[in-house]
This record gives sequence, structure tokens and C-alpha cells, in this order.
Amino acid sequence: MRKSMLAAGLLSVVLTSGCALGGNGPGQAAGGAAKDGPLKDAALNVASKNFTEQLLLCEVAAQRLESQGASVERTCGMSGSSAVRAALTSGAVDMYWEYTGSGWLTHLQQKETITDPEVMYQKLSSLDKEKNGVIWLPPAPANNTYGVAVKTETAKKLGVATLSDYAKLSRSDPASAAFCGASEFFGRDDGWSGLKNMYGITLPQNKVAELAEGPIYNAIGSGNPCNFGEVFATDGRIASLDLTVLEDDKKFFPPYNLSLNVTQAALEKSPEIAEVMEPVSKLLTTAELQKLNAEIDVDGKTPEEVASGWLTSNNLN
Repeated sequence: MRKSMLAAGLLSVVLTSGCALGGNGPGQAAGGAAKDGPLKDAALNVASKNFTEQLLLCEVAAQRLESQGASVERTCGMSGSSAVRAALTSGAVDMYWEYTGSGWLTHLQQKETITDPEVMYQKLSSLDKEKNGVIWLPPAPANNTYGVAVKTETAKKLGVATLSDYAKLSRSDPASAAFCGASEFFGRDDGWSGLKNMYGITLPQNKVAELAEGPIYNAIGSGNPCNFGEVFATDGRIASLDLTVLEDDKKFFPPYNLSLNVTQAALEKSPEIAEVMEPVSKLLTTAELQKLNAEIDVDGKTPEEVASGWLTSNNLN
């Protein structure tokens, strides 16, 4: 009973995003769910967080599973990592896409600094299975890590290509090195404070601005109020605004590779999930996600449309 009540409570926070409730229904964009396939007896609930990439990936997983015969309920667009993670560990949903760095640092509260993606995945997947019954399927090549970006033209003008270059600029010309970040980035150990300490970045407080995540991209693109800012590596606006992500030459930022997190119970009941999703995961590179995210954020397509088109172009639906 407690589990059922928790599930109802968690699912009530789902946003009415296009992915969750609007657009094409299950399988419609792909021409209808398969009536047969390795998952024909499976009933699955796929969830996500509430930003562009997560809404897209939720729909990619749902349409792929439906093409293999599964009956899929969508819980796309939950507000925040903690909400969707709690839905998974309670069994209210069966799976969602998570990032290795978030799993290691946020969900498992680990303090060890790991910069090798494979080492991160092995330690994380083993510990989360043992403690919480969460299975991290083999990660995608895509690494949606934090980065510091600048308009490409400005980077060339200032002679900045790496974060070490940026640190030097912060000391020699603080006005040109002004930085924009979101509140979460300023509050995380793997965000602004740790970055400053590792690289020796020094900026007066009036050259550091806190913005919402979305406006940061346009702020960098226009150089107002800052030339430099926090970005996510797979965001489609990096290419569309002609931004350059500075090389993390001291490897400060941890890896944030994508992995489909599945409950152990769901995977034991339908082990075919891993095999069905493997080719999807292998194709999700950082560049591929930048392109797909841009189709939504820049071109105005829906997550359902982009997911369906991408799966079709790769013969996965």
C-alpha cells in the first residue's frame, strides 16, 4: 500500500509536456506499435526529467520499446533529478536515462573524484545495483558534461582555447573574462567553486552573473553580460550560436555519459530490454545529441517527431 501511495504521489508531479501527454501517442509517429516482438508481453513505464534532451530520450526509448512489442506508459517530464530517481527506486516507473556523473555524485553521494568514464561506470553500476537494485545499462558515447563556452569569434580574439587560458585571462583582463552560470552550477562541488580552485580562476564578484540555464546561451552569444558561461556539452545551441567549448585541459569535469537506468525487477521480468536498447545507446554520441536537441530547441520540432525520425533513419522502429 505504501508503495502504491508513493507511486501515485510521484506520478502526480509529471508535467504536461508534449512528450508526456501531447503530440503523437505511443508508436503513432513510427506508424503504430508492433503487435509482435521480443517484448510483446511487457508493460513498461518510461520516465524522464523535464528538459529537452530528457524529453527526447524518453520518447526514443518509448518508441523503440513499442516497436519491439511492449506496451509503454510515458512519464516524461518529471521535475528534477530527485523526483525521477525516487520514482525509479520506488518502482513507480521502470526506467529513465541518467548521467553517470549525476549517479555517482548526486544519487550515491560519492566523494571520490573519477575522470575515467569506464572506471566511473564500473564503480557506479556495481554499487547502485548492490544498494538500490538499479541497473545501469552500458553507457552511450554521449557525454553531457559541464563545459565553459564562449563565442568562437571572441575566443579567437582573446586567444583562449583551454580553461587554463581562461584562468590566465581572468587575472589579466577580468572584464573580458566575465562569467555567467546557473544557480546549481554555483552550488555544486563539481561546478564553479571546484573549477576556480583547480585552475586558479580569479574574478571579482561583479564579473560573475547568475542566470537561468536557458538564457546563458544567448548571453554568451551576444557577449552581454558575459563572454563566458556554463553550458552542457550536448546542447544544440552550441552549434547554432557558433559557440566554442573550452578544452578542459586539467580534466576537472567528471564524465556524464548517458545510461538507461532500469529497475532490477523490470529487467528480470523482461531481460530483452537490454538487447533491444543496446543499438540505440551505441548511436547516441555527443555530436548526435547536439544535432537532435537542436531540431527541438532551434527548429521547433516536437520530441516525438525527432525521436521517430531518428529511429526510422537508423532502422530501429
